[in-house]
Amino acid sequence: MTRAPRIYISAGEPSGDAHAAPVARALRRRLPGATIEGLGGPLMADAGVTLLDRMEALSVVGFVEAIEKLPAHYRLLGRVRRALRAGRYDLVVLVDYPGYHLRLAGAAAAAGVPVLYYIAPQLWAWGAGRMPRLAAVRRLAVILPFEEDFFRAHGVPATFVGHPLLDRPAPPSREAARVALGLDPRRPTLGLFPGSRPLEVRRLWAAFRDAALLVRAARPEVQLIVAGAAGAVYPDPGAARVHTGDPELVFAASDAAICKSGTTTLEAAVADAPMVIAYRLNRLSWIIARRLARVSWAGLVNLVAGRAVAPEFLQDAVRPDALARAVLPLLDGSSPEARRQREGLAAVRQRLGGRGAAERVAGLAVELLA
Repeated sequence: MTRAPRIYISAGEPSGDAHAAPVARALRRRLPGATIEGLGGPLMADAGVTLLDRMEALSVVGFVEAIEKLPAHYRLLGRVRRALRAGRYDLVVLVDYPGYHLRLAGAAAAAGVPVLYYIAPQLWAWGAGRMPRLAAVRRLAVILPFEEDFFRAHGVPATFVGHPLLDRPAPPSREAARVALGLDPRRPTLGLFPGSRPLEVRRLWAAFRDAALLVRAARPEVQLIVAGAAGAVYPDPGAARVHTGDPELVFAASDAAICKSGTTTLEAAVADAPMVIAYRLNRLSWIIARRLARVSWAGLVNLVAGRAVAPEFLQDAVRPDALARAVLPLLDGSSPEARRQREGLAAVRQRLGGRGAAERVAGLAVELLA
């Protein structure tokens, strides 16, 4: 390619924004003259991506909730499709967010633009029915160790690049993290992680809060710290301190955690924080999810381990008393439950690969541009 490349990067939710930003920085280092535009959020903007659309208007959780956002997605897809047909871009990089991005991948391929998909759709969880739509993807960069073999077995050119969580700076010590959060460095600490989206928080907060109160009733010396999300509301937090800054600090401070399912569980694993896992969906979304699911666990930490490292509580099982009973022994690092779980978390960290995921993704992008 004789001129500087033009790249479109798309991330439709906060986690995608966080993973796309270091890829954009790596591309800037490798291709200093490149034009990089796309859909994203504040982290991508800070990384030098020119945002043509903001992700905040699109992010949803659940099958039912996604229906409400369909018109906005189709309007965006139409604008990007026209730009692709006009030859505006040489490469499309899609990050997670499969409902919209699988359609965009098809539009890019139809326009003759190569597609690099980073963080694969979880077809191993929901079945391979949508696998033919990945035919539009020139290269799939996967972040879970079992995904490379799964997708290659279905004819998709996949490369395991390692998990981006491993690229984060080393966290402070547990005591230093507590001091930074205004907590007593000597007292045991329970971290609450009800999610990064306001809708998730609304569904989980009351159960997490009440479970924490039961823990405090059993062990009054325990401190409670919440990884808060911007825009979310945490009614009646009581003794719990809500921290809306970097959630990594909350993980570093926690002896144990109550976590929503998903990537949060891997963040706890990287921080070596034993956890219990909980999640709730809209009732109809839950019914659909149960019919479609092809995996035995909801928590990614258990999926990576291939066994139940951390206990899971889903939908109606998300009860304060059950969460409190499960997390109480984890606050004691010498308990059999805590020791057993930490052994599993160590195995998970090893399976997540090495540092440098964003650089490897950028390398795949450069190959596609050649």
